[in-house]
Amino acid sequence: MTAIRLLLVDDDPLVRRGLSLMLGGAEDIEIVGEGADGDEVEALVDRTRPDVVLMDIRMPTLDGLSAAERLRARPDAPEVVVLTTFHADDQVLRALRAGAAGFVLKDTAPAEIAEAVRRVAAGDPVLSPAVTRQLMAHAAGPGPETRRATARSRVAALNDREREVAVAVGRGASNAEIAAELFMSVATVKTHVSRVLAKLGLNNRVQIALLTYDAGLLEEDGHP
Repeated sequence: MTAIRLLLVDDDPLVRRGLSLMLGGAEDIEIVGEGADGDEVEALVDRTRPDVVLMDIRMPTLDGLSAAERLRARPDAPEVVVLTTFHADDQVLRALRAGAAGFVLKDTAPAEIAEAVRRVAAGDPVLSPAVTRQLMAHAAGPGPETRRATARSRVAALNDREREVAVAVGRGASNAEIAAELFMSVATVKTHVSRVLAKLGLNNRVQIALLTYDAGLLEEDGHP
């Protein structure tokens, strides 16, 4: 079994030490590096080649949000999970829109943080459907009508089946649940999800969920 390569970034050395102790004991997770600020992330990624970066939002020189935006704009970027002390606000939403695969609270149990790293490495966002909806309800930026018009223009590129899959992803359904609902194989669902991501220029399933929400597709589907 190949271990998941994990990079830790937090300005508090005690937090880094705690995370290293908690996660380093897992047989399938390897801590390949540590950083103390967002401005170190790209160089550390180049040097350590992690699969996942677990990064604090609030750091002194370059915050985790800006670092995540820079990192996810690169080709072959690792997945990013942000660490936070709060459940939902516009900063977390900004991280998700930038391409972060989700977030975990700093007081989350060690086993759950390890599982979050595993899920993200496997391509699944670390957000329950309820939390995703809560985050999207706190959307910041352009007015809702502007966002909706822009989002509808983008999702118009999808065919009917891709649209159905995108809406199901927006509801927080897993690949297996989508396969059962739409009467297709899990492999076919994965293919459709990949096509949706490519057509819309998105990084992950969380961004699909945000776009379907902005476009009003979840409301139309009966999931406000």
